[in-house]
Amino acid sequence: MNRDLDRLQPYPFEKLAHLLADVQPPKRLEPISLGIGEPKHPAPPFVTEVLAENLSGVSSYPTTKGMAPLRQTMAGWCERRFQLQPGSIDPERNILPVNGTREAIFSFTQAAIERTPGARVVSPNPFYQIYEGAAYLAGAEPYYLNCLPENGFIPDYDAVPAEIWRHTQLLFVCSPGNPTGAVHRVETLKKLIALADEYDFIICSDECYSELYPDENDKPAGLLQACAELGRHDFARCIVFHSLSKRSNLPGMRSGFIAGDASLLQPFLLYRTYHGCSMPVQHQLASIAAWSDESHVYDNRCQYRHKFDAVLRVLQPVMAVQRSAAGFYLWAPTPTADDQFAKGLFAQQNLTVLPGRYLSREVDGILPGAGFVRMALVATVSECVEAAQRIRRYIESL
Repeated sequence: MNRDLDRLQPYPFEKLAHLLADVQPPKRLEPISLGIGEPKHPAPPFVTEVLAENLSGVSSYPTTKGMAPLRQTMAGWCERRFQLQPGSIDPERNILPVNGTREAIFSFTQAAIERTPGARVVSPNPFYQIYEGAAYLAGAEPYYLNCLPENGFIPDYDAVPAEIWRHTQLLFVCSPGNPTGAVHRVETLKKLIALADEYDFIICSDECYSELYPDENDKPAGLLQACAELGRHDFARCIVFHSLSKRSNLPGMRSGFIAGDASLLQPFLLYRTYHGCSMPVQHQLASIAAWSDESHVYDNRCQYRHKFDAVLRVLQPVMAVQRSAAGFYLWAPTPTADDQFAKGLFAQQNLTVLPGRYLSREVDGILPGAGFVRMALVATVSECVEAAQRIRRYIESL
């Protein structure tokens, strides 16, 4: 077996299960989980109807590239959402459907990394663990950039040594961030593009939370938007990942896309023809419906705003927690060690949150996730409020 498999850490939820294995929560309280970032809002009925009406698609092999109407719909959404030059996203060259961003991030990394001595993949820290695993299994070493409160949870790119940039083949950007919710400004993205030009690396921007934001007049910027403002309509060295999982409450449909530099997507398509990941026909047709509608996405945002408002009213008197810039997570500082806070909260209140240390790695003596927990506000409003009240009671009991 590939020896690099031994370098993979257990997923955060495995660590959490181990932490709580010997705890018996009170049976008088119904269990509530804020631990996993799985959307719980109902899937849009008009999407599931298209899915059900086209189940005959299981009788056909889907193509790796996906059907042209799907790519055209995805390209049109990109141009509208990120103010791109009309026609700059060519559905034939600049976009590929994928089975969710996890699969695409992992497989693109395998296709992109050249196995040379010292090859680096630069990642935020804390981070979505697939970045690390993809780097190891592609034969590269991760280099972690701490995301700290004093920098608004955005990496300090200026502090990265030139020697690291020289060995960097791929930089992961996660904006809005998981778990912090931090959003990169478009000026920062432009600076990263200049660094990619100087040191010849690829920027991979994970933007799967881009449609969950609190202010309708302040949408998170995207990497392709930064390219367009620079007049780089070929999106050189830039790749973005988008998904219907969070935007449209369709995590089980495994539908998203990768877009950007055609010179990178062409060999990636070749890789995928061998990799064997093709989106089922019925999922493609349902995805066309989802990407074509914004009203359900607006309703989704409104539900999250309501939950943030309600939860923060309960928690802010006892926790120094702030509304995230985007996404559906609260990145909350804890009054005790984050893992012990999570364990004690579960033992006393039958409530699950994810310790921040499980989402980060120690760098220069700093474990940036330590002292925080990630709370996913994905349950119903009433459950989220009940969860907040339980957290407050637990803190007040300490």
